[in-house]
Amino acid sequence: MEELLHSENDLAKYPFIPEAAKYVKNLDIKIDELAGPEYNRILDRAEKRIENAIITATVDRNLREHSIEIPSFPIAVMMVAAIDDSFLKKRYALAEAKGAYSQLEEEGEEETEKILAIARNFNWKIKPTKEKTNEYEKTYDFTLHFTDYLKNSTNFHETEWKLVNKPMSNGAIYIKRKDASRLLQEEIRKYIEEKLNVKVGALPPNIMSRIERLKQLLAEKKGKVRLEEFPKIMVLAAFPPCIKELYDATASGHHISHIGRFALTSFLANIGMTPESIIDLFRSLSDFNEKMTRYQVEHIAGERGTRTKYIPPRCDTLRTHGICHSTEEICKQIRHPLTYYKRKLRTMKTKAVENNENGEKQ
Repeated sequence: MEELLHSENDLAKYPFIPEAAKYVKNLDIKIDELAGPEYNRILDRAEKRIENAIITATVDRNLREHSIEIPSFPIAVMMVAAIDDSFLKKRYALAEAKGAYSQLEEEGEEETEKILAIARNFNWKIKPTKEKTNEYEKTYDFTLHFTDYLKNSTNFHETEWKLVNKPMSNGAIYIKRKDASRLLQEEIRKYIEEKLNVKVGALPPNIMSRIERLKQLLAEKKGKVRLEEFPKIMVLAAFPPCIKELYDATASGHHISHIGRFALTSFLANIGMTPESIIDLFRSLSDFNEKMTRYQVEHIAGERGTRTKYIPPRCDTLRTHGICHSTEEICKQIRHPLTYYKRKLRTMKTKAVENNENGEKQ
């Protein structure tokens, strides 16, 4: 069954598997040799993988030229590790994992065998439901040991992924092919992310110049891609306590400090409020100056000057300035107001789904 993963086409589709690593090892490429022009196309592809991850959070597979595609993956991993940015590491690992998920979805008749082969590389206890002797086996494609299931479904907050909602027998959970692919995506994401947490030594100048370009692109896009994570509609109930206090004070016409205004403005801009709406919020202040406020808000929102959207200060900075003094449990677990907002939104969405389902059952 594992023989299915030995073709160059499969190594290009799933470049994280051991067979792909052996393929690259046999090429015997030395880091200092990458300075040669004969490796430019591989470096171009490696750079493109990272660029796509930064811009679109996806990495499409280029299956036409295996000799370029397969070695470009470990080189891209090396370059991301050298950039050493936690945001990029997470985004790149997710992008590559999503690419693998897409390939599995396109496998057709071989999908079951490919899923099994990749899963066994991660030592999953997984079996196909071939016998079809009971109703579950007729409906589901695999049985997966509950420890492998829980290990990879921890970050899935939809009700359907809860263990109590999955059929189980003798410690094995029945799952469909699509579920298996999604769980593998999470396993692959974690595996690649771990590979990115290594120290990289000196690299040739031609690689460093590419890394500098990618760093510049990352700086330009980081604020924008973070904004993609938030819904377009502002949810006041999900505000961190410190931001809610600043928001209420401003709406009531009460004075707030300079850093308080910056924190509130940058927070609102990053969750999707328009500069015009933010300016209107400040109109109730006694010292409101439209020209000055507009300039400051548009500057913070990235519509003036360098066109860089600023993000709010971290929680420890807000505490230092006396803005944050919350004792909420969630505040002890996060380091940034935007993280609080994102997590609270997710919790609210999960509860809404559960309440809706409970209502339907009644």
